[in-house]
Amino acid sequence: MTPPTSGTTLGRDLTLGILGGGQLAQMLALAALPLGVRVTVLEPDAQAPARLCARHLHAPYTDAGGLEQLVACDAVTLEFENIPVEALAALEGRVPVRPAGALLARSKHRAREKQALREAGATTAPFEIIEAEGDLDGALARVGGRGILKTSELGYDGKGQARVNTDAELRAAWDDLNRVPCVLEGFVAFEREVSLAVARTPSGQVAFGPLVENVHRDGILRASVYPARVPDGTEALARDLARAVADAWALEGLITLEFFQLPGGDLLVNEVAPRVHNSGHLTQDGGGLSQFEAQVRAVLDLPLSDWAPLHPTAMLNVVGMDGPDGQPLEPDWAAIDAMSGTRVHLYHKAHRHGRKVGHVNLVAPDADTLRARLASLEPLVP
Repeated sequence: MTPPTSGTTLGRDLTLGILGGGQLAQMLALAALPLGVRVTVLEPDAQAPARLCARHLHAPYTDAGGLEQLVACDAVTLEFENIPVEALAALEGRVPVRPAGALLARSKHRAREKQALREAGATTAPFEIIEAEGDLDGALARVGGRGILKTSELGYDGKGQARVNTDAELRAAWDDLNRVPCVLEGFVAFEREVSLAVARTPSGQVAFGPLVENVHRDGILRASVYPARVPDGTEALARDLARAVADAWALEGLITLEFFQLPGGDLLVNEVAPRVHNSGHLTQDGGGLSQFEAQVRAVLDLPLSDWAPLHPTAMLNVVGMDGPDGQPLEPDWAAIDAMSGTRVHLYHKAHRHGRKVGHVNLVAPDADTLRARLASLEPLVP
């Protein structure tokens, strides 16, 4: 690691608080432990995955007593976007929250996010903000005649959105979404979806994760592959855009940018996640620093460098699926475990249809072998 110009160092008793206790918090805590960092999570779910490897404050996110205990940490970070603003307000000025509440408020609201991305110099798909009946008039034509209507807040993994091709479909979709504030995004003819994370410490160090190629199924990330098959110069462009957003948004911590890669290599920013991201899970097993350790280091102002797998690596999500008889469909765990280069990560979450319950990372000596192994792995995971 490159020594920081200032900030903290390893070897002292550091503590990290996390708002949220799901699988991302679990993996953050596991990355923190070898660094000597003790982790406390505030999470209302009694069966939260992170309870297995971190101190679990079993209370609502807005619980005064729980928040008071997070104040005693060296810094607090976020596991996911939908943390109540009241919780962040209670911590403001009392303990460093990284990324900060202002960045969270921007990234969790699609309309504010897209406006802020454009102000930072990034290009997005054409969009229209839909907040009232009158906003529907002509909106679809202005974004190109086809689009996706998304709720401004709370949507994830394909939830809270609908494809629309006519004005009638747009009005019906807005009704189905209970007429909450939405963003209508124009349809983009992209070649592939890619993502890249950027971390920035309070001391000013900036580091980048790998450019990862992503494939979705039913609105949920199915697989991620590194290295991404992109034109020359695309990764450098992704880094430039990520740095511009990190600087403009005064980032402290880690964010992940999701892009549409257009023919020729140009990039549109689709969304920003103020945290580690599903597509970065493959960094756990490809050698080198993981995205989870990178976030821990950035939040605690520890020495930081770029992180990427040392070998071609892929990730396949394990999502709870039910068969025609309503019974859970189980992956072929024995065959997965026997396959060369695989490593299973389960989240200790109860089965529910459409719920992420784990992932399988896959490492290979070269990119062709990796994609061949991934093609053999996919049929083993429903």
